[in-house]
Amino acid sequence: MTNLPAEQTWMILVDLLTDLLKRDVEIPFGVNKNIQMAKTVINFYKVDPTDPERMKEIKRINDLLNSVQDTLLTLADTISDEYVESWVEKLKKASMGKQVYEIPDKKPRFVVGAPSGFSMARLTFKQPISEERLVDIAEYHNVILEFEEDNVIMIYGTKENIKESLKELSSFFNEQIA
Repeated sequence: MTNLPAEQTWMILVDLLTDLLKRDVEIPFGVNKNIQMAKTVINFYKVDPTDPERMKEIKRINDLLNSVQDTLLTLADTISDEYVESWVEKLKKASMGKQVYEIPDKKPRFVVGAPSGFSMARLTFKQPISEERLVDIAEYHNVILEFEEDNVIMIYGTKENIKESLKELSSFFNEQIA
């Protein structure tokens, strides 16, 4: 799937945010949340851009990005005129559909077609994990485990069963911390 101008804008804003943090600029509360939400909504939209329900999210994406952009550019302006102008130029390029950053072509990680009536959880481990150990937990707690990657699993089941299986899976996180 081709990259959207909104994705380029998002990448630029993340880069600007990172640079401002390195310069010890205090970032107002809510900026991080808005930038994360923007990425989430972009990925949701990319699952099926032809879906009328997803098309409604374009306004939300733009509102979130504009809010973050306004805040970050105001903060960038406190550093210098040249500094803010360099970021404005990048944002202009992105708004014209030009590629400013290389964005990896990853599939959105939304689960399409999850079983009806099932809840779902996704776990990402730092290292690949043994499938045999997980199968026992899945059978005992009556959940369905699906490996997305060697270190990413999806868990499907009732909320209570997922909760219980996650309690048991927490020991795997402790093993990876040590």
